[in-house]
Amino acid sequence: MHNRKILITGGAGFIPGSLAAKLAEDESNYVVLVDNFLTGKKKNIPNKSNVKFIKCDANDYLEIAPVMTSHQFDYVFHYAAVVGVKRTLANPAMVLEDLVGIKNILSLCKNTGVKRVFFSSSSEVYGEPVELPQHEETTPLNSRLPYAIVKNAGEAYCKAFKQEYGLDYTIFRFFNTYGPLQSTDFVMSKFMRAALRNDPITIYGNGSQTRTFCYIDDNIEITSRCMYEDLFVNEVINVGNDKIITIHELAKTVIKQTKSKSKIEFLPPLGEGDMTRRQPDIAKMKQILNRDLLDLNEGISLLLERQ
Repeated sequence: MHNRKILITGGAGFIPGSLAAKLAEDESNYVVLVDNFLTGKKKNIPNKSNVKFIKCDANDYLEIAPVMTSHQFDYVFHYAAVVGVKRTLANPAMVLEDLVGIKNILSLCKNTGVKRVFFSSSSEVYGEPVELPQHEETTPLNSRLPYAIVKNAGEAYCKAFKQEYGLDYTIFRFFNTYGPLQSTDFVMSKFMRAALRNDPITIYGNGSQTRTFCYIDDNIEITSRCMYEDLFVNEVINVGNDKIITIHELAKTVIKQTKSKSKIEFLPPLGEGDMTRRQPDIAKMKQILNRDLLDLNEGISLLLERQ
């Protein structure tokens, strides 16, 4: 008998697929994944008896409504979104369509007795940082890019549905995350792939832009425990690592760890959407984990083992 019915939208993506695999380890969970395969991959869907996949577009009410009304989910992780800096910059109108999906999911959650919805927001909502580390309550949200606007509006939707309909939520603001299932249009997996082939590693600009990198297991532990232990109900939580590294340093670290012969090549900077700095305040994460996050070298080693 399944105690918990869980829906994950965008379920064939890297983070959602990894979350599904973790949740499926508990036999009392029944996990349904939906995805329209815009960027998701079949290989990311766990092959377990308590995982079901339905090809479906969350932005299409007539597709997603029957899935939700027939299953009566306890928890919903709304992770479906158009992702990737280049893709979101090239398709701004498509990105804005995701507002429809957010509204669909929240309306259906409130009408089908969902206990709590988990919304994947993004560090992008902070825009170019005015202060570091970026804190959930005090840091202004100042990005005007469609992707960030959609995430910001999604957060507002969650809060509005709580206020008006009593639907509980938790908002995860994801910072750079990496792991075995990640597609190659993201910086860590792109660098790793190039290094393992001894191809040149290309960097936009001079590589001085800083990022933080969170290994997928740390991300999944936080998000799954928020569900299991009723943590951060009706709150926003940064999910990421707070150790800063420049993109140039990252390239050098990857080359060293993979014993690669790759050379680093610098390209002209991206016109927009490539923020110069990012660093989350992760006091809330540390409160849950009660341990250090996985450091970058260990994370890269795990990545190499799981290739």
